[in-house]
Amino acid sequence: MNQVSPLVTAEVIAVGSELLGSTRVDTNSLFLADRLASLGIELRGKSVVGDDRQRLADVFRAALSRADLVVLTGGLGPTDDDLTREVVAETLGLALREDPAIVAEIEDRFAARGLRMPQVNRRQGMVPRGASVLANPRGTAPGLSIDYEGRVVVLLPGPPREMQPMFDALCAGALAARVGDSRIHKETLFVAGRGESHVEEIAQPIYSRWAAEIPPIETTILAVPGQVELHLTLRAGASDEAAIRVRAAQAELVGALGEDVFSTDGRSMEEVVGGLLRERGLTIAAAESCTGGLLMSRLTDVAGSSDYVLGGAVAYSNALKTTLAGVPPPLIEAHGAVSEPVAIALADGVRERTGASLAIGITGIAGPGGGTPEKPVGTVVIALSGSEVPPRVRTCSFFGGRPQVKFQATQAALDMVRRALIFAR
Repeated sequence: MNQVSPLVTAEVIAVGSELLGSTRVDTNSLFLADRLASLGIELRGKSVVGDDRQRLADVFRAALSRADLVVLTGGLGPTDDDLTREVVAETLGLALREDPAIVAEIEDRFAARGLRMPQVNRRQGMVPRGASVLANPRGTAPGLSIDYEGRVVVLLPGPPREMQPMFDALCAGALAARVGDSRIHKETLFVAGRGESHVEEIAQPIYSRWAAEIPPIETTILAVPGQVELHLTLRAGASDEAAIRVRAAQAELVGALGEDVFSTDGRSMEEVVGGLLRERGLTIAAAESCTGGLLMSRLTDVAGSSDYVLGGAVAYSNALKTTLAGVPPPLIEAHGAVSEPVAIALADGVRERTGASLAIGITGIAGPGGGTPEKPVGTVVIALSGSEVPPRVRTCSFFGGRPQVKFQATQAALDMVRRALIFAR
């Protein structure tokens, strides 16, 4: 590979009309962003383009004018709408030729399954002049790497199980030799219990100082349902000093935001809570109404959660609130299903029935209907019952559609458990 200059910036283009619909999501770019950052290559942009020759050429040409490295995923199949190989070759002015070794390998793959290779698969053996072929042991479409006027263009298959090992091999080899000494040092903080503007109010006076330093630490604040994320990024040499700088900056923000910071290592709220429960040797159960089992689902998404999750009940109807969690009907009649007394009774009842150390009760109005002026959509009541922690109950008001309300309710419930266990230490 003729090295002209280090690869510093990159763009990713996901190819496929299916990615422009509502049923398929481009997940490859998330994987690529992580791998590029580990090399010290800054991902400057992501694009999704359909199976349209002219539009793909326009998007590719624009990316090539801005980035040192352009990675395209998808569109390397054998059918007429698989255009990536042809469009890239045409845009770069490179002739395509058939590689007999690739065609023979594809024929062997079909033969191993007792099948004849369709002639359309010969298209996957076409290679632009000067391109390096990237082996694909998991599929028929090989990848391609092209040096072009000091930049690099990489073509990868769309299926993640084929794309990921191929790009990992490229990162360990040819790309690693082109990145130079610069690295991207990153740290994160995840915050719960504060809105984005409140986090900004505390954090901005701190991180604004870093912008004047050379090189600067860049700070990005991202608000998602149930939490606020702060991402710290420093582009510098691969030195211990740079890594120490970013960790010190993270520690300064943690000191300012206090117990609202629930993760500094990328762990989700359910992972953090699971770790605390395991550390204390405690178990948990839940009685859920409006969240429909989402809290238990999140807890059990964590490997090894059987160490601390006992189970729970989805008590959606008022009758099942009584049958499954022992909530007295007069309590519901007096206060309504969405009330602090009922949430407390749900938590107490499921803890008594399961024998868990801690139990959560959740009841609320997820919407879009069912709200009243006194209890509008988004009203959720969460209670914590436990032999190891003081009982807690809280009435919350969440915004967004039904999925957002349900997720925020479970996030607040997990955060209630987290804070109780931290303060009970």
